[in-house]
Amino acid sequence: MKFFIDTASLADIQEAYDLGIIDGVTTNPSLMAKESISGDDAVIAHYAKIADIVDGDVSAEVISTDFEGMKAEAEKLAEIAPNIVVKIPMIREGVKALSWCYRNGIRTNCTLVFSAAQAMLAAKAGATYVSPFIGRIDDINWNGMDLIAEIAEVYAVQGFETEILAASIRNSRHIVEAAKAGADVVTCPLSSYEGLFKHPLTDIGLEKFLADHKKANS
Repeated sequence: MKFFIDTASLADIQEAYDLGIIDGVTTNPSLMAKESISGDDAVIAHYAKIADIVDGDVSAEVISTDFEGMKAEAEKLAEIAPNIVVKIPMIREGVKALSWCYRNGIRTNCTLVFSAAQAMLAAKAGATYVSPFIGRIDDINWNGMDLIAEIAEVYAVQGFETEILAASIRNSRHIVEAAKAGADVVTCPLSSYEGLFKHPLTDIGLEKFLADHKKANS
């Protein structure tokens, strides 16, 4: 399973890259705003900086909701770098844009997916990735991991090549559960990945090793 970091923070992206665990990046307008990045030129320049840090795919999101607008944005975003993937919402016009991008060699990430039916549409339209939002599904008392498993089953039965990118990951446990459910990729903040390092028995064991070493050499 691939690990993507969900942020627009260059510092967090660099730290994750230096750890050697990150395969790509996802971003969105909210994350850009959090880093005080505004204006078309500034956003494009920021995407270029991100794409320069990582070797893997970088999802850059359109903000248009009509086909012509998304098409124009997709062309512009795809020109930034070879590893840019255009992020397009799961709406009727978005499916048109996914199909157009596929026919024109532009890789895409279909975002805001909340059902297996939507995931099937995205795959049929040629999306490179489909992004089910796990945490937001859990927030309304459904089970986000059940959705990952259902999409994985449908894709396996039908032979769809679209990769399942589990998004809206809230904690390190979600990462493990997404892997078990069949996700090809997870994307989350650096803090969620940092949670994977932690276990109390690791801390206790290390403390004992260091104490024994100090005692033996005092």
